[in-house]
Amino acid sequence: MSDQILSIAEITDRVIAAFTASRVAPDIAASVARALIRAECDGKFGHGLSRVGSYAAQARSGKVDGFAAFSITHPRPGAMSVNVAGGFAYPALEAVNRDLPAFARTHGVAMAGLYHSHHCGVAGHHVEAAADQGMVALLFANTPSAMAPWGGRTALLGTNPIAFAAPVANAPAIVIDLATSSVARGGIMKAAANDQPIPEGWALDADGNPTTDAKAALKGTMTPMAEAKGAALALMIEVLAAAVTGAGFAYEATSFLDAEGAPPNAGQLMIMIDAAAFSSAASARIAEIAERISDDGARLPGAGRILKRQQVERDGLTISQQILDTIDNLAATPILK
Repeated sequence: MSDQILSIAEITDRVIAAFTASRVAPDIAASVARALIRAECDGKFGHGLSRVGSYAAQARSGKVDGFAAFSITHPRPGAMSVNVAGGFAYPALEAVNRDLPAFARTHGVAMAGLYHSHHCGVAGHHVEAAADQGMVALLFANTPSAMAPWGGRTALLGTNPIAFAAPVANAPAIVIDLATSSVARGGIMKAAANDQPIPEGWALDADGNPTTDAKAALKGTMTPMAEAKGAALALMIEVLAAAVTGAGFAYEATSFLDAEGAPPNAGQLMIMIDAAAFSSAASARIAEIAERISDDGARLPGAGRILKRQQVERDGLTISQQILDTIDNLAATPILK
């Protein structure tokens, strides 16, 4: 199958049509479409348009409520509790980025905890949006279980991403976004689908032994990055994103990828720090260290995203025909409400 090149406006309309045909409210469909297309533009394909089919299937089955209205309470000054109500996470995270910076400017620091939530996609995008408003931001998110505690065999932990962003004077934000597993689970899934082996060190089989068999790896567990240190970070994120927010732990969550079972009840914790709380020169100081890193011949974390976005804006987005067929077939087969 050949690829097609579409403008952002063209693919956005088609993705929104696919979701509105799948029991998703138009405004929520637009929010989800923005998130997936931004991921695709940045080359984060595992969080991009390949998710349209599984997201739509979950909305059609009711595993995700495509009409859910999130609600916000303020249990403490500077604390925002967000009940995503079994819906998509993106509209709630957009609301956090709209409202939480004002609390951070007032208190110096503010946080938002999301529960009854779903997949948050590219975690770096949410903190980047905060940094664009002068915030130093952290996002912790838990995911369905895929990784064992160090020395264990049972997948009690998710691949739990952590993201960080900081504003840089007169330049794009620094964005750091990483999972706590040694590799993304999507790489193993792709290898399994193509009957290809995986490198040793990526995963363990169901008996806790290292494996290069991708299918055996999917029945086992992911390995944490940096061994025990990565597992400790994943546990830390479980505490922050699930225990603190009121969401479910990784081992209680259902998959983000299929339409079976109850809503996953994932959690996210966003912390925003007003970069100017202690010093009005903070973003200029961040720019100084960023410049030194660049002058040393190194690339700042997340720097490649800007070039990718510029290329897409100039040339359009290249999309596989298979993904386009999935999107268009969903739009052509609406589910009656």
